[in-house]
Amino acid sequence: MNPGHKQLIQIALVALLLVGCIAVLLPFTGTLLFAIVICVTTLPIRNRLLTLCRGRSSLAALLVSMLLLLLLVAPMALLSGSLADGIEIAIRYFKPLMERGLPAEPPAWLLSLPIAGPSIAGYWHELAASREEMNNLLHQFLDPTRRLALAAVALFAQGLLQLVLVIFFVFFIFRDAHLYVDALHTGSRMLAGDLGERMLALVEGTVTGVMAGIVGTAAAQAVVAMIGFLIAGVPGVVILTLATFFFSMIPVVGATLIWLGAAVWLYNEGQTGWAIFMVLWGMFGISSVDNFLKPILISRTASLPLLLIVVGVFGGVLVFGFIGLFLGPTLLALGQVLIREWLAHANPKVLVSTGSENATR
Repeated sequence: MNPGHKQLIQIALVALLLVGCIAVLLPFTGTLLFAIVICVTTLPIRNRLLTLCRGRSSLAALLVSMLLLLLLVAPMALLSGSLADGIEIAIRYFKPLMERGLPAEPPAWLLSLPIAGPSIAGYWHELAASREEMNNLLHQFLDPTRRLALAAVALFAQGLLQLVLVIFFVFFIFRDAHLYVDALHTGSRMLAGDLGERMLALVEGTVTGVMAGIVGTAAAQAVVAMIGFLIAGVPGVVILTLATFFFSMIPVVGATLIWLGAAVWLYNEGQTGWAIFMVLWGMFGISSVDNFLKPILISRTASLPLLLIVVGVFGGVLVFGFIGLFLGPTLLALGQVLIREWLAHANPKVLVSTGSENATR
């Protein structure tokens, strides 16, 4: 056989093999990437456990996996069940309204609303007198709300399955972590020498910083929210705290949905003072944590603009599902840092300006 033809056949076989490997791994791209992110973030815990387990990597990986199941999967399962129950309760609440219509007179708290109270009460009387208009309004309100609620439950259910698969991958990555670490360092040196090593260090620092910023801020908001719920006497504090933790990862409106809902419940129960307290606590307590703590935590390794966080969260959810809440901002931050480092390496002036910015920061 002609040596040139033989070489072409070998290249074609390698290309086919690579295409086949990519096709097999493609459905697991998001979960594998997130498993790697979790491994990078929790590597100090794994190393500490490895020391305690006297070098038995399988046992250390198992302990880390069980800890992640306890901290991530168990709260997600509890919250998913609570969301499903909440939808059923809401349906049972609104179903009699569709069958019997509104009461003839609006509630007293509605009449007492400043400025808008009389107008709303007048519209209430119109709805009570016209069953058809009432049903149209309820359908316009309930159908999108029900679809949104079911989509949220489906997202959390999908997140449960993804997290279980992620933890499964984490176990095997941590079990053979020394092999993967050696391969990464060898590959980075072969591809780019010292620049490759520096890029690898940047990847580790950026991933750790962004995850610490997202998860740490969400945990801090959840704690502040829990204190507010306890002070105001809101029921279901555990569920609301877990919901605040997960929803806080959605920028701008995430945690607001939870504390504002608690304030509305307090107002409906006639506890106007506590409702006002809950609104003030949410605005100046819970939301301020996100405004101040997240930039501080993330800027330790990468200055990630709010726009990238928002795009990363929503884009990540669209592409990867629930784990995109974490993975989207992390990937964008990593891309931003690597591009800056590459530009700085190519242009020393950029390197100087970047260094001065970091020093100022």
